[in-house]
Amino acid sequence: MGYHAVESLIRREPHRVTALHLLADRRDKRMQALCELARNQGVSLVFCAKSELDALVTGRHQGVVALIDPASRLASTGMISEMELIERVTEASAPLLLILDGVTDPHNLGACLRSADAAGVTAVIFPKDKSAEVNEAARKVASGAADTVPWVRVTNLARSIEALKQAGVWIIGTDGNAEETLYDQDLTGACALVMGSEGAGMRRLTRDLCDFVIKLPMSGAVSSLNVSVAAGVCLFEAVRQRRPR
Repeated sequence: MGYHAVESLIRREPHRVTALHLLADRRDKRMQALCELARNQGVSLVFCAKSELDALVTGRHQGVVALIDPASRLASTGMISEMELIERVTEASAPLLLILDGVTDPHNLGACLRSADAAGVTAVIFPKDKSAEVNEAARKVASGAADTVPWVRVTNLARSIEALKQAGVWIIGTDGNAEETLYDQDLTGACALVMGSEGAGMRRLTRDLCDFVIKLPMSGAVSSLNVSVAAGVCLFEAVRQRRPR
């Protein structure tokens, strides 16, 4: 659901869409452009009342809902396996990873995926338990990034972190009580940035597995940033450091 997420899907993988349901009363230029794109890609259009769209999904759909072929749902998304994760890490010259330790809000997960895609992240990693799923709400906020940036839900996050360390990846956690700041840390090599949950931060075991722990320097009255905002700041500091001089 949502204009950006649906437009990205139709541009990239129209074969996955069984029908595009649209708000009948909406006739603005943006909607007309989406209709033209869908027709050109061979996607069926169904014009509906708002109540019908509301019944299809939970959340703000912006008058746009795409129905997905269930058989293609998993195979065509950005989801990869744990084995594929290690393969991608070993093939990359200086992989940049984002690890989300207990981010339970799908909106935050979607925003993190969007920032990760923009920063060219090798993969996003988060656990299967006590973590948000890549559902319709997360996909809407991700604006297509859930299908473009590789992501993996791991059974055991600690074991996955150990595997990354064995593959030569430095694990860099974020904690407001750390002594070093983000801007003191070298992010040019193979590294994974770990962001903790919205409230409690990283779990103790995850923190103990980190090679370095850093913080964002906070100058105002608030003590922390939203996890997706903090992830974006950290990722783009890595992008800045990796730019050719």
